Amino acid sequence: MTPVLFLALSLAGGVGAALRLVVDGSVKTRVKTALPVGTLLINVSGSLVLGFVTELALGAILDESWRLIIGTGLCGGFTTFSTASFETVRLVQERRYALASVNAIGMLVAAVAAGLGGILLARLVG
Repeated sequence: MTPVLFLALSLAGGVGAALRLVVDGSVKTRVKTALPVGTLLINVSGSLVLGFVTELALGAILDESWRLIIGTGLCGGFTTFSTASFETVRLVQERRYALASVNAIGMLVAAVAAGLGGILLARLVG
């Protein structure tokens, strides 16, 4: 990995983390629910982008460097497994078992479906 690629990947990760903060904060001010909708939206949209970018790179439509910058850097900084896990545990501690199940299972299913959707979208473009 070149120093320029490393720097670009690192900057993209920072942008992704800042974007996550903005999106989550924006959702929290608009949606009042115990279900962490912001984290759900972040992880699902990040999975869509990651599936799209990965498929384009695998099809040689997008350079591998861009897959690293966008996929590993931007999407890696944007999406968050740790927050999703913490929020699910918090719901269990609050004895909101149904919401915890919806959060854990729903996010997993939605994120995988979005990733597949990104792959299919990339195939349409490519």
